Amino acid sequence: MPETQRKPTDRTRLAILEAALRGFAAKGFAATSTREIATLAGTNIASIAYHFGGKNGLRVACAEHVVATMGAVLGSAEALEAASPEAARERLLALPGRMVEFVLLRPEAGLVVGFVMREVADPSPALDVIYDGMIARVHPRLCALWAVATGAEADSEAVKLAVFAMVGQILYFHVGRPVVQRRMGWAAVTPAEAGAIAATVRANIAARLDADRGAWP
Repeated sequence: MPETQRKPTDRTRLAILEAALRGFAAKGFAATSTREIATLAGTNIASIAYHFGGKNGLRVACAEHVVATMGAVLGSAEALEAASPEAARERLLALPGRMVEFVLLRPEAGLVVGFVMREVADPSPALDVIYDGMIARVHPRLCALWAVATGAEADSEAVKLAVFAMVGQILYFHVGRPVVQRRMGWAAVTPAEAGAIAATVRANIAARLDADRGAWP
């Protein structure tokens, strides 16, 4: 929804949510005070209780926002389904482009990834929201695609780990961005550099898919 069409209360809620994500991603939940969040959002502390019930409720709302954001990046459930090995392979190889574009070129990616990493390091009910809303829903669909593409068992340990590895290598380029830029001699990651990274990840996934497909009759 365009900002000009939001109700004042909706704008305040979004401002608090974005301020909390920024603080939680940068410093962690415990080190970010509600006063800091309210100041950054341009509102008062009472607004946090009004919209979220308190700091813990705000943490959970941030997790829900992360789930919704990543859902939009990954696409609909139908986009993660395929009936033939060729279609499944094509959909798996399309993922790096969308994910690399998000984690390296979209400004909100730092908040999303930073928040998730903080939750992994310091688990709370917010991590349950992320797991149930994203991992538990998306990972099995990706495993199913991998199984269709290769003939492997979707619930096998090998397929589950292969999907985690596929996603992990993409996230590395966000987490390790300063190191990658320095080694590559890039002043910044522009669409051109992001395209080169996506192509590399696609090649890795294609090679693994080919290897796995050859391992099954």
